[in-house]
Amino acid sequence: MAEQQEQTAPDAMMTRIGQAVMLHHGGDREEARGRFLDLWSEIGEDGDPLHRCTLAHYMADTQDDPSDELAWDLRALSAADELGDDRVEEHHRSLAVRAFYPSLHLNLAADYVKLGRSDAARSHLRRARGAVGFLGDDRYGDGVRAAIGRLELRLDGEGPAEGTPGEGPGRFGGPGGETLGPPRRRP
Repeated sequence: MAEQQEQTAPDAMMTRIGQAVMLHHGGDREEARGRFLDLWSEIGEDGDPLHRCTLAHYMADTQDDPSDELAWDLRALSAADELGDDRVEEHHRSLAVRAFYPSLHLNLAADYVKLGRSDAARSHLRRARGAVGFLGDDRYGDGVRAAIGRLELRLDGEGPAEGTPGEGPGRFGGPGGETLGPPRRRP
């Protein structure tokens, strides 16, 4: 039985982040944002990169201003750059930090689209596309690849002009629906 268990010892901070994510997915955006801010104060700018990456990744979704969303997504990317696979695997054996990058760059591309910065959006889409090889051949990986394609079409003028890829309550999590950290948005 123990061999089948993917998640390792519980991480109290990740659990608390997951609880705030559930509040947000349940429609209580303001409460989730408040809890994320409190957790961010506990973690600090120099805290555990997995905690910072995960929290910033989800905090971006609670922002009203696209510039604020971009700032949180940039924090998530910066924290991911500090992460090693050993730390990610401590949280969940099936995760690798390189698999975070397609979603992180997709989210940044979507932020830049909202801000009317097409060149920056295309740059992050190229990075997202370049990293999709690290995604699994599963529902999550297929969804991220599809969202990248939709945003590429949108930037080329062939896709819908409204909305952003992956917004909404139905997001990918880990096995059983728990929140594992990035990636965040369901395409």
